[in-house]
Amino acid sequence: MDLNTLLRNAVDAGATDIHLKIEMPPIVRADGSLRPLEGHPALSEGDLESILITVTATNATKLDAFRETGEVDTAYMSPDLTRFRVNGFRQRGATSFAFRVIPKIVPSFADLRLPAGVQKLAEEHRGLILVTGATGSGKTTTLAAMINHINSTRPQHIVTIEDPIEILHADRACIVNQREVGLDTQSFGQALRRALRQDPDVILIGELRDAETAATALQAAESGHLVFSTMHTIDAAETLARMIEFFPGIKQQQIRSILAGVLRGVVSQRLLPRIGGGRVGAFEVMVTNARIADLIRENRSEDISDAISEGAFFHMQTFEQALIDLVLRGDVEQEIAANAATNRHDFLVAVENAAKRQRAANAEAEAEAEAEAEAEAQAEADKAAADNDIGQLEPAPGEAPLQLRVVPAAETG
Repeated sequence: MDLNTLLRNAVDAGATDIHLKIEMPPIVRADGSLRPLEGHPALSEGDLESILITVTATNATKLDAFRETGEVDTAYMSPDLTRFRVNGFRQRGATSFAFRVIPKIVPSFADLRLPAGVQKLAEEHRGLILVTGATGSGKTTTLAAMINHINSTRPQHIVTIEDPIEILHADRACIVNQREVGLDTQSFGQALRRALRQDPDVILIGELRDAETAATALQAAESGHLVFSTMHTIDAAETLARMIEFFPGIKQQQIRSILAGVLRGVVSQRLLPRIGGGRVGAFEVMVTNARIADLIRENRSEDISDAISEGAFFHMQTFEQALIDLVLRGDVEQEIAANAATNRHDFLVAVENAAKRQRAANAEAEAEAEAEAEAEAQAEADKAAADNDIGQLEPAPGEAPLQLRVVPAAETG
């Protein structure tokens, strides 16, 4: 089994994920759908054991942990390949793998078509910023773009705590130290506590998983650091509720008060099939302003969506607004967008109203363009007529020029 050849063929086929299972050919996910990778036979237990040894070759403790627990999280790369996040696990006594393709080059905000609110959040200097969404929705890539923006624009110290390290960041304007749980540190909580003593300006936590990590992240944000992390929640309102639920009831009001003060924003995202191939992101962006802070403090999460929809001045947008924009731009089919919306019926009504407004605006723009063209044509015609009148006053070749004399009023009387 040549793992590198298999992975190279998968990347060339446009795969974002590769699944390896006994007695099955390699299965790749491309444009959100699974299909077999052509040209590769079914895998044997020997093939999968060989892959296990290859991906854990740089860290023997990972192999020992898999033998003991049946689980392994690591990263794999080869000089001629991109980087891969790897999860190995046992099922029915056999070994299986899920590889996630990690891009070599960190995409820009423009490459990802991120809303303006995301860059606004990346330009914060303190507080907590959360990027949320389901597994495979592109959270890591969005975070990488935000970290890359900071790394390119200001001289600071960035510390990341990941499990495993996914996208590698070279030192540019910033010093970037990336720590991997299980290799460089024992746990997120321990690494985060130590990070506060490492003179960081920016801290990236791969995921908020428990009350200890959440509490330390809030503490870091309170103490003047800029903290980024992810959560597996679908929108800002659910994110706030989940964050509060990490803590016992007696502490929840205190946590709401802290969160209202340190939370800078929440970016929630989903990936949808693009017309013509590929996938495109739909983003909800919540930027914490005075109104949002009051809603958090007063535990009124049901009003968060309305505050976001009315927050265009602060570069906020709801999922519904993002989906409508994708449909009107011709990026996503209306049915697919409707199925992704929180409320299908409300979305269909909203997109129809938006389409009517767009048609009216286009008709008005066309009428203005036609009126402007007619005005320009009339001006050209008037100029041509004036030029013709002047031409008629000019003498023919060989004729004496016209002599004009001013006649006094007395002579004309």
